[in-house]
Amino acid sequence: MNSKFNINKEKTINSILFVLDSLGGKCDFHKIFKILYFADQRHLTLYGTPITDDSYIAMKYGPVPSNSYDIFKALRGDSLSISDSDYGDFFEIDSHDILISKKEADIEELAESHIECLESSIRENKDLDFIQLSQKSHKMAWDNARNDEMNVIDIAREGGANEEMIKYIYLNLENQITFKQYAHR
Repeated sequence: MNSKFNINKEKTINSILFVLDSLGGKCDFHKIFKILYFADQRHLTLYGTPITDDSYIAMKYGPVPSNSYDIFKALRGDSLSISDSDYGDFFEIDSHDILISKKEADIEELAESHIECLESSIRENKDLDFIQLSQKSHKMAWDNARNDEMNVIDIAREGGANEEMIKYIYLNLENQITFKQYAHR
């Protein structure tokens, strides 16, 4: 069974903008990635779905949301897979790894539960430095993946999801696959 959700572009953009809004309009990639990771993990653990639906890759300094990183690389001019014009209205890059917001988040694109989990992650992680964030995110889910895609079930378990929630997450993943197959007919 597929162990990832389908990316939601609007939720991803607005989640990133929400984080940036909360941090004064600019922040380095690493901190944004870790705030998103812990917010997604919390939402997955409490509600059975992540916020952004992004796939996390276990990289050297912790989990990195694959699609979000592709957006940032495109803005930097380092990506052939997507165009910076798709995201240039929302963000710009300062230096090599500082993201600056050009708009405020459209909170209508985010559910109350998304905002609650994003705010919680911002509070818990905004004052942590690079090393602290890396160490905090190097746990079982990251360790099991090592330079590969992290398993959403491992992320949920690491976040404290009980077995009933794990079953619910599996059901959500299965329903998403079924819906995608039905939609392509």
